Amino acid sequence: MADLDVGDTAPQFDLPRDGGGSLSLAALRGKPVVLYFYPQDDTTSCTNEAIGFSQLKPEFEKAGAVVIGLSPDSAKKHDKFKAKYDLTVDLVADEERKVIDAYHLWVEKTMYGRKYMGVERATFLIGKDGRIARIWRQVRVKGHAEAVLEAVRAL
Repeated sequence: MADLDVGDTAPQFDLPRDGGGSLSLAALRGKPVVLYFYPQDDTTSCTNEAIGFSQLKPEFEKAGAVVIGLSPDSAKKHDKFKAKYDLTVDLVADEERKVIDAYHLWVEKTMYGRKYMGVERATFLIGKDGRIARIWRQVRVKGHAEAVLEAVRAL
């Protein structure tokens, strides 16, 4: 399976979301979408990333973009995560990892010498036409939301 690249059509999804209901990429056609993948709710880096995107949400909206966080956690867990940290970005649940797999982000990771499978922290900027405009892989959280916002503004 080849990795996704800039210019490719973004894999579609329709997933359960925080607060109930579902969210689909098709429903957002015509708007830039920031789709960020993260390993787990309520861990230090994932929390800092979600807070960063939430703080800049008004700026993303001004630029016409929607920000969506995606992890394998349940929608119920997302609700608790959002309430605990006052997050404002949309969170979707990919418990079966179908979307994570479609974006090629279920990868082997190493921590403290132990190898395991997990979600690669990555962000995809999807243009109004549904094509991938920019990809950030192996994201470092500090300054990331700001860098993504600049890319959205440059679309």
